[in-house]
Amino acid sequence: MSDTATPAPFPHWMLREIHEQPETLAATLATFATADGFVEEACAPVRQWLRDAKGEIVIAASGSSRHASLVAELLIEDRSGIAVDVEYASEYSYRSEHALKSASVLVVSQSGETVDTLLALRKANKAGHQTMAITNVAGSTMAREATVSMPTAAGRERAIPATKSFTAQLLNLYVLSLLAAEERKALTEADRARLLAEAAALPESVRRQLPIWESTVRSIAETLHKARTFLFVGRSVHYPIAREGALKLKESSYLHAEGYPSGELKHGPNALVSKESPLVMIATVDRSDSESVERYEKVVQLMSDMRTQGAMIVAIANTGDTAVAELADHVIPVDEATEALLTICEVIPLQIFSYCMAIQNGIDVDNPRNLNKAVLAE
Repeated sequence: MSDTATPAPFPHWMLREIHEQPETLAATLATFATADGFVEEACAPVRQWLRDAKGEIVIAASGSSRHASLVAELLIEDRSGIAVDVEYASEYSYRSEHALKSASVLVVSQSGETVDTLLALRKANKAGHQTMAITNVAGSTMAREATVSMPTAAGRERAIPATKSFTAQLLNLYVLSLLAAEERKALTEADRARLLAEAAALPESVRRQLPIWESTVRSIAETLHKARTFLFVGRSVHYPIAREGALKLKESSYLHAEGYPSGELKHGPNALVSKESPLVMIATVDRSDSESVERYEKVVQLMSDMRTQGAMIVAIANTGDTAVAELADHVIPVDEATEALLTICEVIPLQIFSYCMAIQNGIDVDNPRNLNKAVLAE
């Protein structure tokens, strides 16, 4: 991991940290689970926190961490039935406690020091809520002050744009959703074994696909480097990934980008769609999930409509998907996976795209203007 003075053999820390993700994902998962089951010593405090979550779970986070939290909202609710509300940390700090009496509060932060998220944690602690912190720094202020700490193991992240810390958050939240389902007796032993085995196979899958993603995305970035506005769209758990892709492009490349739910595109944003404003569409599918298939079919229909409208389409789609290939101008292939894990495989090519677009535009990608690794003042 990033423990040397230079990013060599890579030209930038951001690219090195993108390529470190097979190792950081493996290390993060190993903290709490193996292919055979949960690591009980690490999971016991998390289980207790979930048992104490008698009402809803409120997640307070900012930036990329909030996008990971939006994925978690769907995973936890769908798997366990526990209601989850994701708040901007900067807004949570000023919410009335009348609306939050029975909530257990989770804060998510790469650094564990982000000021608005730390204030949200302190507000929750003062109100007597059970709290938990997911951070990438085990000794951070949030990790120390929360009732429970559930750290990721991404190692030091030197580039300002979050890459490996974001996918580590997604994997921790994936594990949290499984623990929540198990605590609510909503996860069978067979499903637990299958889902943990799939997670254990993820790092090697990412390692295998990284060279393909980088080669494909570099070519796309060379073609689109003059574009100045992008729209990113996705459905369900893929919508937060669309938002993360847009944020990564903005902060890395200084280009305008927005993320929307796919179904909202025709409610105004499609007025921007043209050959000059590329549309990035997440069109993956988990064929074993009937609801995922239904969402995918809607996305393909939308893609067809946007093609008729004259859109320039970049699609992230399952490897070998001919239906998408016929409609998109560019396709980034992602191997099949369970839908929750597809989010990790989708965002990595978007990280590479942001990196490549930044380089095309002469940006110091490790140190984008006006940004710091942790926001330490409101």
